[in-house]
Amino acid sequence: MALSSPGPTTSGTGEPGPGSAAVGRPTRGLLPLLLVGNTAMYALYVGAPGLLLALQIEEIDPAGKVAAFGLVSGMSAIFATVFNPVAGALSDRSGRRNPWILAGGLLALPVMLLLGSVHTILLVTIAWCLGQAVMNVYQAALTSVVPDRVPVEARGKASAAVGLGLPVGSTIGALVGAAFSESYRTGYLVFGAIVAATAVLFTTCAREQRMPAKAPLPVKEQLAAFGSALGDHDFRWAFIGRALLVLGYFAVAGFQLYILKDHTELPAGLSPEEAVAILMPLNAVAMVVSTVLGGWLSDRFDRRKLFVGASAALAAVALLIPAVSTSWTAMLAFSAVNGLGFGCYMAVDTALVTMVLPKAEDAARDMGVLNVANAGPQIVAPFVASLVVSLSGGYTALFLIAAVLSVLGALAVRPIRSVR
Repeated sequence: MALSSPGPTTSGTGEPGPGSAAVGRPTRGLLPLLLVGNTAMYALYVGAPGLLLALQIEEIDPAGKVAAFGLVSGMSAIFATVFNPVAGALSDRSGRRNPWILAGGLLALPVMLLLGSVHTILLVTIAWCLGQAVMNVYQAALTSVVPDRVPVEARGKASAAVGLGLPVGSTIGALVGAAFSESYRTGYLVFGAIVAATAVLFTTCAREQRMPAKAPLPVKEQLAAFGSALGDHDFRWAFIGRALLVLGYFAVAGFQLYILKDHTELPAGLSPEEAVAILMPLNAVAMVVSTVLGGWLSDRFDRRKLFVGASAALAAVALLIPAVSTSWTAMLAFSAVNGLGFGCYMAVDTALVTMVLPKAEDAARDMGVLNVANAGPQIVAPFVASLVVSLSGGYTALFLIAAVLSVLGALAVRPIRSVR
């Protein structure tokens, strides 16, 4: 999974590029289908690795589960980050999205079957990397549907439909994962079936017209574009702030089940898997509330930096709660406050970034550069987290380091000059 920020699709002249839905209305029922498609994707992304994969690795190697989970998560994140733009480029060249959505979704089922049937860390790593491959075929094509088929004036609603897929899918993923915690092999199949059925539903109901094929951008030009964007003062600081915040968030989020097993004092009768099924909906509701409220307030007061900095600082405060207390109440408070901080941050920071893009005609390209600040830390986070936990012998140090990263992320927006 690579957390991504939606951006406009433009040509070099700043006009809508090939396939952009500049006029007209989106396909009837497209927005609900986008919600369903993204919900299924995030359900698998959260439930499979966050619960089932963690349980599977613990069963294979109980003593080395933290290091093994960090290795599997990190390797698969590298695979996902590389495969996502490759899959996107292939769908660009074909001029179609639906076949890629269908192929990725249908292949999720046999790959999840394979993942549930392996019994060594090496084979788990290979199988989950294959899972990331097929899911990123699905994700890359699905992400391109909004700029392809939705007119500019309706993209706010479309982005909301896409964005709601994360909290709704996270909740479903946690509930399904918890329900099959005693039989993770069946759980994997359920997630694969959800994605496969959704892919069939989407491609059957959301018909598309073939678009003009797009020529791939040479690697040298992509590297030059990356350097050019980061050469801009304000964009560079926005990039740094996003990278720090995402690193701190995912360093903790990826190890939630192990934190509940080995750090938190749960009430009698509450299993760690059941605890995840409580925390994820709580976090999702908080995230939805703060996303809507934070975006509205930042528009009303025209103060992006203030809300970005404050929400990053709030995320840091949230991380201190389980660092000073191992109680179940502390974890509940952490989940709610962290959801408020992260939801507001992602909503307002995305708006801020669109206001500091170096050139309007390169908006889509530069938003792609920003996604490196989303995906890169997700690669590094599992390695960092497993190293910190292994060296410190517990999770307190991990919370503290993640809090420091969030504070640095809050401070990184201060040097930005062109936005209040």
